[in-house]
Amino acid sequence: LLPWLTRYTFVEEARFADPAHAQAVAQAFVAELHRHGVTTAMAFATAHKPSVQALFEAAQAVGLRLVTGLCLMDRNAPDAVRNPPGLTTDRTEQSLLDSAELLAQWHGRGRLGYAITPRFAPTCSDAQMAGAAELAARHPSAWVQSHVAENVDEVAWVRSLYPQARSYLDVYHRFGLLRPRAVYAHGIHLDGADRQLLRDTGTAVAFCPTSNWFLGSGLFDVDAAQRAQMMFGLASDVGAGLSFSPFETMKAAYCTARMAVTQGGVAKPGLSLTPSRLWWLHTAGAARAMGLDGQSGNLAVGCDADWLLLNPQATPLLARRTAAARTLEEWLFAFIVLADDRALAEVHLAHRALPAMA
Repeated sequence: LLPWLTRYTFVEEARFADPAHAQAVAQAFVAELHRHGVTTAMAFATAHKPSVQALFEAAQAVGLRLVTGLCLMDRNAPDAVRNPPGLTTDRTEQSLLDSAELLAQWHGRGRLGYAITPRFAPTCSDAQMAGAAELAARHPSAWVQSHVAENVDEVAWVRSLYPQARSYLDVYHRFGLLRPRAVYAHGIHLDGADRQLLRDTGTAVAFCPTSNWFLGSGLFDVDAAQRAQMMFGLASDVGAGLSFSPFETMKAAYCTARMAVTQGGVAKPGLSLTPSRLWWLHTAGAARAMGLDGQSGNLAVGCDADWLLLNPQATPLLARRTAAARTLEEWLFAFIVLADDRALAEVHLAHRALPAMA
């Protein structure tokens, strides 16, 4: 994770200071989400205001429900990706002022929502974390998003920066950043007390299986998360994730749950997630984790009319397998294992029908 951020991610993020680049990438990103049937997204922008403006504008143009915000990072990163880039004084104060300005401009505008976004504890000073928490307290309908316990080296780094904290998650708790509508990516290296804290505070985890595989970060303990009754939903984390496709994400989540997880030197057997549970975790469950229960993620009365028309004959193999399905669970599992964007015939965003993009 940490070398990858330095060698690739930060280098690419620095380019988003250019509004034209930010706009081009935002439009391509939103188009890919739409092509893969994603109707609601929570995403990280960069530390540059143009990246936030461009992403909101691109989402608004097609009617995508989007939550994003200015990435807060004022230490332990190259100058070009700290905010505001190039500023030598009052960097932290300005980043919080910029966040408040963007929140006032975009939050609640149509289907758009603002996320107060400390990137992760190592790249945010105490003053920036405290300022983010203060902004979140003033705006309870806004979101909070960050990263937690993704990688063992990252966990060790946080421990060295915050030796007084009980755990990585406890750092955010001490600053007042755990609450409903707070979503933390990954949550791999958590313990029982952490999971209890997530449940008690109404904080959710974004389970990003393909990203965790790609970076070798570890395996999210699905069984422990479910037993703790903490909220979590499926996510692609497409910065490091392998696909925009919900089908690929569900397939990877199934495989992750099936793998044994080692706790205290003892391997416990994997868990078999049902197809309907996987679909729920990527729809209504993800909406619940985001605090959008009753607004998004299902076809209940009062929800936005976001839905997909699927073609079970999109490919010869998918057609063969769905035709042989004896139950709804088998039919759903066939899509998880075999479907891709070709299976999307139509994408509907809040009553607005759009043909699936080629």
